This record gives sequence, C-alpha cells and structure tokens, in this order.
Amino acid sequence: MNTRHISSLVFGMFLSSASAFAFHHLPLSSQKRQSHTVVSNHASSSASDTPLGKPICMYKTITIQPTGMNAGEQPRQAVSVEDLTPDILAFLSSSNMRNGVIHVISRHTTTAITINERESRLAQDVEKFVLRICPPDERSSSKDKVSGVRYLHNDIDQRPDGEEEAQRCRENGWDIDDPETLQKWRDQEPINAHSHLISMMLGSSECIPVVDGQMVIGQWQSILMVDLDGPRVRTVGLQLMGYE
Repeated sequence: MNTRHISSLVFGMFLSSASAFAFHHLPLSSQKRQSHTVVSNHASSSASDTPLGKPICMYKTITIQPTGMNAGEQPRQAVSVEDLTPDILAFLSSSNMRNGVIHVISRHTTTAITINERESRLAQDVEKFVLRICPPDERSSSKDKVSGVRYLHNDIDQRPDGEEEAQRCRENGWDIDDPETLQKWRDQEPINAHSHLISMMLGSSECIPVVDGQMVIGQWQSILMVDLDGPRVRTVGLQLMGYE
C-alpha cells in the first residue's frame, strides 16, 4: 500500500467518522445478543473514488446475557468474563468490510473491554487478581467483601454531592428534589466503588485492525468483556470504519 493509498484511507475514514456521532443514542434490546444496527452512507466523492474501495461506517449495539444468569437474579458484584468475539465476527462478516478497524466500547461504568485468552480457569484468576487489587467494601453484597475496606463513593447517604451531581440524577430520570424519590434513588444504588475502580484500570474499549476481511488478532486472543458488578444484562457498542 503506497503513501497515496494510505492517505486516502485515513481521509475517507475521517469523513466517515463524522456521521458516527449521530449514532450514540440508539434503542437497546433486552434479549440475549439482540442488536440494533445503523449504516452510514455519508462519504465524499473523493473518498469514494479511492482504489481502496467504498467507504463504510456501521454501528451496532449487542446485548450480553451473562453466562448462568437466572431470571430475576439480583446483582451481587460478581465478576465474570464474557467472550464477544463471535458477535464481532458475525458483524464483520455481514458488513462486507475488507480493510479498516473495529472499535469495541463498553456502555457501562462497571464493565471493561480487554483482549486475551478465553479460558475458564484464567477467568477465575482474573476475578481473584482484580479483587485483590481493589477489594469490595465491607458494606458490599459481594461474597468477597473485606472488613475495614470502605470507599467514599459508597457513602450513599451523602450523595449526590453538590448541584452538578444532583443535575445528573435529574437528567437520568430521578426527581431527587422530592425526598421520597431521593431515598428510592439511594436505596437502588449498589455498593460498588471497587467495580468502578477496576473498570478504570482495565479500560473500556479496544480497537482491532481488519485486513482482507479478517481481524488481526493472535491465535489464542479473544475480545472479552469483564463484568465487575454482575450478574446484569449488559450492552456493548461496535463500530466498523473502513472500506468494502
């Protein structure tokens, strides 16, 4: 691939990315592995004339039902590792994209996205490792809670802390100016500061190259979602950007 072709790819993907900003508020499905897909057809004539092919930008939200989760089961700050690779491969195959990138992003503050081996005993090691770094609060519902460990985020009776945080609650549908509603909001807030902290350390997104229609990952690598506050039904955003 020469310099002119690389420039065309970068320029075309930049133009395509502008349309992606319109896709960040999409309806979600409550069914396992259900999704909503949007295709961007916006590209400049200069980008579409490139020998690399037709520019493509697609977004999809997948819904993840945790392995072994029972109907009506309440979250208990459980840690689990879910393999997203089959869903991503299916999306890539349906898109006809030959070269580009796939962006994978968590849509939650207590999940993380990483690339590693999908193996059950390693998943158990991950759970033990992250909980040793950030042990659960002694007030948590986690089976691994540690006496004497307390986080400021878990002082629910002192939240929201200030008008800015109060406004965020209102924007998310909680009329916390009403004392009864404020108490309901506090009652449903989980004791999960450790889950937030681990999520920040692991990261919330990954970007995978695609060459000749194939993800460029190693033989034993999988794209994984680590749920740090489960079991919960979760959503993950996928975006393809490149050329058919």
